Order: sequence, then structure tokens, then C-alpha cells
Amino acid sequence: MTSEKQKMLAGELYRPGDAEIQADAEANKRWLARYNSALDASRETRRALLLEHFGSVGTGVAIRPPFFCDFGFNIAVGDNVFMNFNCVILDVTRVTIGADTQIGPAVQILTADHPRDPGQRRAGLEFGRPVVIGANVWIGAAALILPGVTVGDDAVIGAGSVVTRDVPAGATVVGNPTRVVPARTLAV
Repeated sequence: MTSEKQKMLAGELYRPGDAEIQADAEANKRWLARYNSALDASRETRRALLLEHFGSVGTGVAIRPPFFCDFGFNIAVGDNVFMNFNCVILDVTRVTIGADTQIGPAVQILTADHPRDPGQRRAGLEFGRPVVIGANVWIGAAALILPGVTVGDDAVIGAGSVVTRDVPAGATVVGNPTRVVPARTLAV
């Protein structure tokens, strides 16, 4: 028999009120309180907290509190990832963030989704779709990455953008919903 948590992790329809899922959510709330109170703590202290809770954490990772997530154990971040203040990751299933990615303040990365069928919604069912963000990606402030999106390596997502579909490697996308625009180059 498959548990509700196993269904959640597999991206299948599940019941979020399940006791095991709720226990994980409560443990995450306690961890978030500790992490978010560590704003003035050393980078090493915050790294230790991340290692204790995330699925995997590369070297040189900096996630500025306050930070918010559903569970934490579904998040994997590569080396040198930087995430600014007030970011949210709804990680009912896997979120992978590649090395050297920079994420602006108030960015939201969402895997949680809801059935389109009204009967399933009324029954309280939910599901998730994984999000994969490649290496060396720059995500501007207040961007929103929706469930199931893959962002290719070296992509740029403009501030305030709503990413509803995959972003090709090296592309620059802006808007709501995002559209690919020519990359801007700065003279040095």
C-alpha cells in the first residue's frame, strides 16, 4: 500500500491532511523558526542548519533569511547558490537548483499544484510537479516559477516574470507569461 507521503513525493494525487505529511510540515515549521532567527548568525551556522534539513547542499551556498518552504527535504541546491531575502519554495516534490545560480529577493518556486477536476479539488486532493533550475541561472526579484518547469543552464529570468513553461538553456525570458527576448549584453 502506498502512503499519502509516497504519493506526494511521486507527484501523484495525495491528501495533504495526512498525519505523516502534517508531522513533516510541523517539523519544518520548527526548523524554519530556527533558520529564520539565524539572520545574524555566521554563514557556517546557517550552512549547518541547511545541511540538517535540505535534501542536499553544495559548498558556498548562501540563503538569506527569512526563507520559507513546505518541507525542505525535497530541496537540492548546488555549489555557490545564492538566494536573497524572502524566497519561497513549495517543495511537495523535488526542487533542484544548479550550481552558481543566483536568485533575487521574493522569488517563488512552486511544485504544489491542484487538480483541474472540481470533484478532486473538493475532495481535498493535491499533487506536485518537480522544478529543475539549471546551473548559472539568474532569477530576478519576485519572479514566479510554476510547477513542472525546467530552466536550462545559463538562462536569465527577468524580475517579476511568471514562468509557466520550460526555459531553454541560455535564454532570457521576461513577462507574464514569460516570453524569450534577445539577451542584453553590457559593454565592459
